[in-house]
Amino acid sequence: MVHGTIFLNGRFRTLDPEQPRAEAMAVGGEHILAVGGGGDLRAAFPRFRTIDLRGRAVLPGIVDAHIHFASYGLSLRRVDLVGAATLGEAVARVKVAVPHARPGEWIIGRGWDHNPWPEDRFPNKGDLDPAVPHHPAVLTRKDGHVVWVNSAALAKAGITRDTPDPPGGQIERDAGGEPTGLLKEEARRLVWDVVPPPDEEGYAEAIKAACAAVHRRGVVGVHNIESPDVLRAMQTLCARGELTVRVAAMVRAESTEEAIGVGLRTGLGDPWLRIAQIKIFADGTLGSQTAWMLEPFDGQPGNTGIPIHSPDDLRRLVRRAVEAGFAVAIHAIGDRANREALDALEVVYGESRRRGLRHRIEHVQVLHPADLDRLAALGVVASMQPIHATSDRDAAERYWGRRSRYAYAWRTILDRGTRLAFGSDAPVESPDPFKGLYAAVTRQREDEPSVPSWYPEECLTLNEALRAYTVGAAYAVGEERIRGTLSVGRLADFMVLARDPYETPPEAWLTMPVEATVVGGRVVHAVGALSGME
Repeated sequence: MVHGTIFLNGRFRTLDPEQPRAEAMAVGGEHILAVGGGGDLRAAFPRFRTIDLRGRAVLPGIVDAHIHFASYGLSLRRVDLVGAATLGEAVARVKVAVPHARPGEWIIGRGWDHNPWPEDRFPNKGDLDPAVPHHPAVLTRKDGHVVWVNSAALAKAGITRDTPDPPGGQIERDAGGEPTGLLKEEARRLVWDVVPPPDEEGYAEAIKAACAAVHRRGVVGVHNIESPDVLRAMQTLCARGELTVRVAAMVRAESTEEAIGVGLRTGLGDPWLRIAQIKIFADGTLGSQTAWMLEPFDGQPGNTGIPIHSPDDLRRLVRRAVEAGFAVAIHAIGDRANREALDALEVVYGESRRRGLRHRIEHVQVLHPADLDRLAALGVVASMQPIHATSDRDAAERYWGRRSRYAYAWRTILDRGTRLAFGSDAPVESPDPFKGLYAAVTRQREDEPSVPSWYPEECLTLNEALRAYTVGAAYAVGEERIRGTLSVGRLADFMVLARDPYETPPEAWLTMPVEATVVGGRVVHAVGALSGME
């Protein structure tokens, strides 16, 4: 009887400082039993089967610390507006979907970005109505904080000139007071509340599609930020044995009281599916110019963004969560939003330490120099997405100008003692962690290798960036004792690469073949010579 597996002749990069490299690893059940030399492991586990890796590199599996997982799965089947170079191209892509839709069916898409368009403006319903006159259409901007809709969608949602802006949101209007078809921040819900959501099985299928896609790039776990419906679908898949990524699920702020009422708290669950933080929004985004700033956006006098909550309300939400045993994850883009988030977390610092709660700020996109030391001082994890730095570079230069010196300031805050946890924010960006590693190490766009690094003093080493995707992500949800490194007793979550990224240039990472991904000792992706690993 085979009791486990020994992986031989590999180039193991364990990320464990006590044993950073090895040539073999023994796995039994879901856990790593031994790491070391091949001969020693074969002698210690004579009944184990062996797999010869023939010099391939083995690293801990990637954990995406910030993703909208079911949304990413759904996006694989929706209108893809990523990379549309002009407003006209975006409209043309939407138009292609119309003949395939059933009568009255919503046309849903995502990924448009007006900033590079030669039209140099936001889109509006007038652009969309001729292409989609009869179907309601809702198209989410790449950052997820603005939706572009047509007249049919406005009608479905009952949005008129008399509809007031909801708290924390804005219905954009023309000079005559009519809605233009742009809904910012919390105003998005006015439309999404009337879009028929997928049923549980629809979400389950989207999650499985997302699992397959991310496993191909070495991802073994996610920190997910979505609705209770998605959490229910994940529970169903987990019960069926069909959930193949490990999930730390965040609770939306609007569901706080319901979560508290049924006894949920941070840490509840198991290594496959557990409850993480309560997610609170402090502001909007850079690309939509709704990030909450201390000073106005460059070239936009008077616009300091859109706070989602007042400072007092933000503190109240954080305090309520902590008192109920929840850590919090606060979305903060602008320097004012980050300051207010830190102020709120400072109020609950003592109680949080007593309860062992680890808080985090999502994105930390721009900091005022006075706040650079505060994350480490308060024990706040910086949950950041490296690819945002390169994709948002031009917008940051345009709207933040000199303030961009401390935008995406990984090196600065890491050197000051802040723990980093890296993710993708998919479907806002690609979930491919190798694109994130490239951005973290080079601060260059992959299609512009000759363009100098943007604020190169903030670049990380490959080892530092990988630790943010593994050790840092585990720490952010209290799992550093069971995952993050290839060490004895840790979960057997790892990836097998055709080449060692430590010995290849960054541009090679972008096409790095992931030949196998293993979660809990189970092969969830394998190709080529390793396709028989199952």
